[in-house]
Amino acid sequence: MESKIRYMEEKDRQHILEMMRIFYASDAVFTNGSEEIFNIDISNCVNDNPYIEGYVFENGKNIQGYAMLAKSFSTEFGKPCIWVEDIYIKDEYRGLGIGSMFLTFIEEKYPHSLFRLEVEAENESAIHVYKKCGYDVLPYMEMKKAMK
Repeated sequence: MESKIRYMEEKDRQHILEMMRIFYASDAVFTNGSEEIFNIDISNCVNDNPYIEGYVFENGKNIQGYAMLAKSFSTEFGKPCIWVEDIYIKDEYRGLGIGSMFLTFIEEKYPHSLFRLEVEAENESAIHVYKKCGYDVLPYMEMKKAMK
């Protein structure tokens, strides 16, 4: 059965939470996150927050993975910026082209945008997919400051 992409819904919360726990505990992510943050993220995805979108990948009734996008504007490039914040595909569905399908989907949905994502250097399979889809490595150091 063919994979489909749809918006995340409240009914998906427990499935998404399970996947987020695995994703954020893996080497693919620098931070471990928390249950509180995971729930806040999902709530914002399903409650029409204009800055974040959540998606589910499924075939029939089987959820294969999820993704979250954050929207901003790049003054450096003078266009909207779509950040692929999370993209997670369950082990048994990897290698089926779901990641590439999703990247094509968002490029078609936001055709005049800049697309950015973060990937850990050790995540070679993800890097391969991203490069195959036309993503380039940026020579930036990213910094952050979290306000409480």
